[in-house]
Formats: sequence, structure tokens, C-alpha cells
Amino acid sequence: MILREFLYVDTDKVRSMQAQIDGGISENQGNTTKKMKTTSGGTKGILSHQQEWGTEVHVSKSFGDAMFPILEESLESLGILKDISEELTFPEFWSSDALQHEVPIGSIVRISALGSLFDARYVATSFANFATIYTGLQGIGAAPRSSKVTNGKQQQTRNQRRGNVNNEKIEIEELEKMIPDFEMPGEPGKAIGADRLRSLVRISRGMFNPGLHLNLTPTQDDRLSIGARLQEGRQYLDSDPEILFARYGTKKQEWTIVGTVGQYSRMEDAVYPGDPGLADAINVYRNRTAEYINSFMGAMGAQGFSDLPQYPGFSLVPFAVYRVISNDQNGQISVPNGG
Repeated sequence: MILREFLYVDTDKVRSMQAQIDGGISENQGNTTKKMKTTSGGTKGILSHQQEWGTEVHVSKSFGDAMFPILEESLESLGILKDISEELTFPEFWSSDALQHEVPIGSIVRISALGSLFDARYVATSFANFATIYTGLQGIGAAPRSSKVTNGKQQQTRNQRRGNVNNEKIEIEELEKMIPDFEMPGEPGKAIGADRLRSLVRISRGMFNPGLHLNLTPTQDDRLSIGARLQEGRQYLDSDPEILFARYGTKKQEWTIVGTVGQYSRMEDAVYPGDPGLADAINVYRNRTAEYINSFMGAMGAQGFSDLPQYPGFSLVPFAVYRVISNDQNGQISVPNGG
């Protein structure tokens, strides 16, 4: 028996796929029977014996977490689901034509590999907490101050210019505003300050649109990666990133993902396109313009500057993400973890 600890289930996709296989999904199964028998004896009002018995059976089956295992088994029995976990551990499989030939776009695959979670919002929150704690320690004399730190009046003015980050909603484009001014002394090039942390937040939200991402690396080469964006509101185990990362951490561990191959990145995608002639004297060519801009963004993604797969990686559209809870040799329940 396989027990799964689900991180994510896209219930809409799962129900849709299972409905196509079964010709519909039965949400509930019910069967109710009731038998009653009454006997009376004696003189009315003086002696009466009444017996009543019956049985009532009601079976209600809610798929819930059972929905996905049913679909996974159905896809396997039909030969539609392909497990490519082992093949992806060989770097040569990525660079050959075998990967895209054997697993074309739209294929339903299962991949078990080491992977880590990433969310730019959690990055910003963690850095803001770090800066707040350190400035607090400086305030009570438990941490050294840097000569680069502005005085209180200057710092207050700069914070006011950025906005009151504690009382106003921080937009995604301004996550770095959560980090207060501070400076941790250190060796040249190794000092940690607000400007450096804000820059890391900008990089985070630029490369990974804020939201929960799962990055799988089946080989020792971290350039060979599989990316999956886990859409919010589709049954996260926890939707709050602080709780999610507090429970699962930021290090790599074994995850299993089932979904469809979204897109591959090609080597030629990294070349920025030239102007194909977007307009003439009186016309702007709409489709040509869209293709040009898409190619330009594709080149940015292939070079790692946008939230697109980087060559030779690919993306997955996830149905579900889970950890397998299995019995070890001693019969104990365990959750596999990676280092």
C-alpha cells in the first residue's frame, strides 16, 4: 500500500481527467434500506406489546485525497502515464533527442526526484525578519553597528519615502520594501545590508513570479532542472508560505510530481531575434509582432531571466505533488528525505 502526503492537488484537472476516462464522476454512492415491523397484543389500553426493528445503511464516498490515486491508477492501467524518473538521472538523456522524442509535449509523466520549494514572498519575509531582528539586537547593544548605517532621523525619513511597510499592503513589485535599513559589519564584499537583501528579493521575484514553485534536479548537475508552478487555490497542504516553509524547509528532498509536459527549452531559443519587419508605411502586423515579442521573451527565459524553462530543462503542468510514506524494513512508517 502506498501512502501519499499531498503538497498539492489540482482537483479540477484530476476530476476532468477521471471524468473523461469513466464517462463521468460519481460523487456519492448511497443505499438506504429500512424495515419495520410492529406487533401488538392484549387489550387496548391495558396490555400492549410493540416491536420495531430495522436497518439503515448509507454509504457516502467522497473522493477527496482519494481522487488522485484513483486517476493515477487509471492512467497507469491504460498505459498513458509514463514514469521517467530513472531516465532523467542520466545527463545524456537530457541533451539527446530521446527526451523530446519519447516524451513529447503534452505527455503525462511521473517524476520522483530531489527538489526544493521556492517562493519570492517567503524570501522577502525571511529577509525582512532577519533585518528586523538584527536591528533589534543592535538596539540593545547585542550586535555591532556599522558606520554605514544612517542615524535614526535619516532612517525614518527614508522609510517614510518608501512608505509605511507595516500598515500598507505591499505589492508584489515592491516586496523589497519590507526590508528595513540595516548593516551587518563584515569583511569587504561579505557584509550583509539592506541594499544587498533587497537586490536578492528583486532577483527572486524577477526570475520566479511570486507564488509557490517546485524545482526538481534529478542529476548532480543543477543546470538540468524541471520547473512546476503550483497554482494557488488548488488544495495546497498549506497556502501560507511561512507555514509551508516552516514545515518543509528550503533544502532538497524527494518529491513526486505527476502532470503533463508543458514546454521544452531549445538551445536556439537563447538567441534574440532580429526585427522581422513589424510594420510598413500604413500597417502594423499584429501576429508578426506577437511572434517577435514571444521569441524575445523566450530568449530571455532560455538565458534564465524570466519564469520560463532554461535549456535543456522543461516545465510541467502538475496534477499533484506528494511525498511517499512507505514502510521500511522494520515495518516503520517513514518519509524519504534527500540531502
